[in-house]
Amino acid sequence: MLLALGDFEGVWRLERRIIDALGPDAVFTGTAGFTRDTEGLILHEAGRLELTGQGGFQAERRYLWRQAGAMIAVLFADGRDFHRFDPGQGLTTADHWCDPDTYKVRYDFAGWPVWQAEWRVTGPRKDYVMHSVYRRDPL
Repeated sequence: MLLALGDFEGVWRLERRIIDALGPDAVFTGTAGFTRDTEGLILHEAGRLELTGQGGFQAERRYLWRQAGAMIAVLFADGRDFHRFDPGQGLTTADHWCDPDTYKVRYDFAGWPVWQAEWRVTGPRKDYVMHSVYRRDPL
């Protein structure tokens, strides 16, 4: 499957489950909107995060997605590098070191247009798995 940056443009329903060995588990339900800017796409995730046994709150975050040859470069909202992945693979991985923590992601595009991202985060005070499923919003 040959995916490119533009294939992600639009609104996706986002369901995320966070299994945290050190704290409460959580579920996020919302949207992931990819909108075009002059250099690529802006990803804006917005929705509700429910912490097991603790209630919930509105949550959001932004990233920048840029075409980098055959790869997609994901940047933090302030432009710092986060990670890169190959969207042309059915399964692809990447990692990010944020001292002292390690972030490893596995993207799964095999069921496109449904796709998934699974993050495994470990460090002295972190130990969780975050599994996200993206589905086109039928609007």
